[in-house]
Amino acid sequence: MKSPRPTLPDTGFVRLPQILSLIPISRSAWWAGIREGKFPQGIKLGAKTTVWRAEDIRALIERSR
Repeated sequence: MKSPRPTLPDTGFVRLPQILSLIPISRSAWWAGIREGKFPQGIKLGAKTTVWRAEDIRALIERSR
């Protein structure tokens, strides 16, 4: 039985594990992409919590197709 394909919510925020389940790169490659301007900046919710707008991640996936 196949596991369901990960999906993004229509709106709201997503954490890095959700993003990496959709975009097959490593954590370090993701952070490097942010520094280089390839990927959207996150929103800091706390000292160790960063989220991204679901709309920004959806746009990133659409651009890369």
